[in-house]
Amino acid sequence: MQNLLKVIFPDHCLCCDAPVATAGALCGPCWRDTPFVAGPVCDKCGAPLMEDCTPGPDRARKGGARAEPPALCDDCLATERPWSRGRAALLYSGNARRLVLALKHGDRPELARPAARWLMEAVRPILDDGMIIVPVPLHRRRLWQRKFNQAALLAAGLARLSGLEIQPQALVRDRPGRRQEGLNRRQRFVNLRGAIVPHRRLGRVLAGRDVLLVDDVMTSGATLAAAADACRAAGAGRISVATLARVAREA
Repeated sequence: MQNLLKVIFPDHCLCCDAPVATAGALCGPCWRDTPFVAGPVCDKCGAPLMEDCTPGPDRARKGGARAEPPALCDDCLATERPWSRGRAALLYSGNARRLVLALKHGDRPELARPAARWLMEAVRPILDDGMIIVPVPLHRRRLWQRKFNQAALLAAGLARLSGLEIQPQALVRDRPGRRQEGLNRRQRFVNLRGAIVPHRRLGRVLAGRDVLLVDDVMTSGATLAAAADACRAAGAGRISVATLARVAREA
């Protein structure tokens, strides 16, 4: 029956109408045109780096042995990040941008499942046992308009794949703020200052726990910084971030 259904209703590429062998896959041409992050990456945000990338402050391995210093992109060298490590699966351009916008604004929540698989591959090196996964929250007004929080869908997918605990309501967006689109770097950080806070009751679960914050896109890092500050306020331990896509360079 399943084979008959696939003949009648074949699976299609996530980006185009080309048939694919399995559901939730990209066809060959779309796969080649999707900018997956590979090779050396910034240890704070996951942006791809050249081989001669700039090392950041030294970090010690467990047991006291000296580790290789983490490599950082220009943005993370210039901007202090209130989190320890970060990874991204895609560069926010071309097919990746279309997929993110389809998930975010195109009413295609089913994209979160394959996107979570890609993100899992990217974040695997920074996952730790006992880490708790927390999505960046939407304000209730934006959530009502969009019907779902794309960051929460990605976080749920990561939780299924990793077996880690998820707390989707540990943080709340206390005020909507202006849209980030069109704002410069300074305005983005000012706009988000104090906008995200721990949930009065559910935020207590973050105390003493290492946290993986999940969002769809990182541009300046202002939203993730606001969420990380909220985790710190709740008493969280080490904070890491995971984003489906990273804007490598700001205009």
